[in-house]
Amino acid sequence: MNLKRACHLRVPVTLVEKVEIKNKASACGLSMAKYMRAVSLGYNIPSVIDSQKIDQLLKINGDLGRVGGLLKMWLTNDVRSKIMSKSEIEDTLYAIRATQHSMLSAIVELKRK
Repeated sequence: MNLKRACHLRVPVTLVEKVEIKNKASACGLSMAKYMRAVSLGYNIPSVIDSQKIDQLLKINGDLGRVGGLLKMWLTNDVRSKIMSKSEIEDTLYAIRATQHSMLSAIVELKRK
């Protein structure tokens, strides 16, 4: 059911408040009216910026997984694996895992907002 919005609310704000509301609405990808309506009605408004950050982190995490897979595939070739020492390989794998863990923690934190 699509009801036409015919009533208007007048809310006096300062210029600083208006700019802040406009910036927050833009960060959510909403017009000021849609943003103020959603906030006033108590809806949870996810930030577009947070969603973009999550998408970027997930892409990087996927890239790291592919790098790990390529390293594993490379190691199955005995001739090439002799180029790297065991400790270098372990250090590389540890760095990949540590980066993935940090990124996943950041993603979880962003999703909680």
